[in-house]
Amino acid sequence: MKALVAGSRGQLGRELVSRLGDELVWAGGRPELDVTDAAAVGALVARIRPDVVFNATAYNRVDAAEAEPERAFAVNAQAPRALALAARDAGALLVHVSTDYVFDGASSRPYREDDPAHPLSVYGASKLAGESHVLASGAEHLVVRTSGVLGRGGSAQKGGSFVDRILEQARAGRPLRVVADQVFAPTFADELAGALIELVRRGARGLYHVTNEGSCSWHALAVATLAASGLARPVEPILAAELKLSARRPAYSILDTSRYRALGLPRLRQWRDALAVELAGP
Repeated sequence: MKALVAGSRGQLGRELVSRLGDELVWAGGRPELDVTDAAAVGALVARIRPDVVFNATAYNRVDAAEAEPERAFAVNAQAPRALALAARDAGALLVHVSTDYVFDGASSRPYREDDPAHPLSVYGASKLAGESHVLASGAEHLVVRTSGVLGRGGSAQKGGSFVDRILEQARAGRPLRVVADQVFAPTFADELAGALIELVRRGARGLYHVTNEGSCSWHALAVATLAASGLARPVEPILAAELKLSARRPAYSILDTSRYRALGLPRLRQWRDALAVELAGP
């Protein structure tokens, strides 16, 4: 496999680069490739001629997207389209990563791939548009929805991962107030990267849901993070509405991963176990 990774400086991109090793033929972040420049994307993919293009780029500032929808749609919708068309023309597979935020949270069971999408935010709408562009591009494709991605170093757009920020606030002695009425499946970037690569090796195509096992609220994740780090700090549970954030988020966004598991691939670890590994460091 000759792999190209767009968005290699993000938390998922870094893990893909690490795992691909000698199979990586090109990797870059925004300084090397502006994915919103369709001509530049097409020229790069045509020159490199990879077998697989991994799109690890994203505009993931959920609240900021409400004020700058053009930027969110440029990165999350138009860029995947450009990558898909370039992959199609080069005869490559496009692997595109999407989100649980394409759903509205009204379900009482984990969301399946064929459940109707109904995003509540500009971010969710832009990610859904990106999926649609990829599916309609004519490119060979693998689209993977995931949830609450956490990785070492975190997201530069967000100032580190949720886990990093909780630990920083706790060690600084600042009060901790965390949302307790949004339930999701924390997913760790290193395991997600491994799953993406294994899906490619198995010849998977189409739409899949991939997350770590289990689910929790952001409050429960914060409490577990402090406990695993040996920090005895109280965490006040609050309602999402108390934060008065710009973007609405689904109250329930657990994804059904049975289609992924039906391929015979190993389940990703239970999120508490994955968190312990993450906190233990390299």
